[in-house]
Amino acid sequence: MSPAMGLDRTARIAVAGAGSVGCYIGGCLTLAGRDVTLLMRPALAEAVSRRGLRISDLEGSDRILPPVALRLAVDAGAALADAEIVLVTVKSRDTAEMARLIARHAPQDAVVVSLQNGVGNAGVLRERLAPTQRVVAGMVPFNVVPMADDGGPVRFHRATAGTLLVEPDATGLADALDVPGAQLDEHPDMTGVLWAKLLLNLNNALNALSDLPLSAELADRGWRRLLAAQIEEALAVLAAAGIEPARLERVPPRAIPFILRLPTWLFRLVARRMLAIDPHARSSMWEDLQRRRPTEIDHLQGAILRLARDKGVAAPLTERIARLIKGAEEAGAGPPRLRPDQVAHVAR
Repeated sequence: MSPAMGLDRTARIAVAGAGSVGCYIGGCLTLAGRDVTLLMRPALAEAVSRRGLRISDLEGSDRILPPVALRLAVDAGAALADAEIVLVTVKSRDTAEMARLIARHAPQDAVVVSLQNGVGNAGVLRERLAPTQRVVAGMVPFNVVPMADDGGPVRFHRATAGTLLVEPDATGLADALDVPGAQLDEHPDMTGVLWAKLLLNLNNALNALSDLPLSAELADRGWRRLLAAQIEEALAVLAAAGIEPARLERVPPRAIPFILRLPTWLFRLVARRMLAIDPHARSSMWEDLQRRRPTEIDHLQGAILRLARDKGVAAPLTERIARLIKGAEEAGAGPPRLRPDQVAHVAR
């Protein structure tokens, strides 16, 4: 069915850039009977084509897709040629290149959904795609981790909770994409949602610098105080720019620094949902440093710093953390295992 006529559960879906998040969401869609093609790197495609895909989550669901149940592609033309919905799940640094491929290969009436970290990806897609290719901003609230290779199906595990959000769309997109394990809803203020998610994603860099699992890092008040200080800097920058981040999980953004600074015993009581994290979970930025890949620091802390410079607002801690991540990238030795006091001598 053409998007112009409305999408439904038979729509052809391409996951453009199927890594951890893309494989998890694409796997959930396939398990729910959707028509899905996963566009992925050759090495991962080879492994999945031999061993299948295993999709598990924090709630205990654990499902396997054998190779015969999967449609994989390493060529963008093959993956995108007949896609009615394109889910973009590449890292922010690769958005422009993926947009070029979508513009070249996808149908002119495809609906393109950005499911990426950062606040600018939907704009990058809109600038580069045909006017008839509708771009929908989306947000992935949860963390997906690749699990240790045991020789069985390639496994991706959703290690935190949350509902996927997309901007309202009259084409039936939400119904086409809402499936068990990757529930999806519409939100009227996706700009506010993306800035609110970016505030929380400021922790990605701290987690990478610490080399701790997320649950252990957030249980340490020293790391939480650094995150609180970063979020306060970011909120001051957003206020200067007239940007109001949305409320996520019923918590006002301006209350988050206060909650983070609570004594650990009280924080555990107040922030149960925040601490509902699989003990294996780490941030995607930690994974990038571990694998000696460029991080998304320019699209997370970098977004705050660019706005701060434009508005003449100081953000010294955010700037220091960005420099530390850049230094770790250049060193190529993986996560540096810093302590909170090494990141900032005074944690406010």
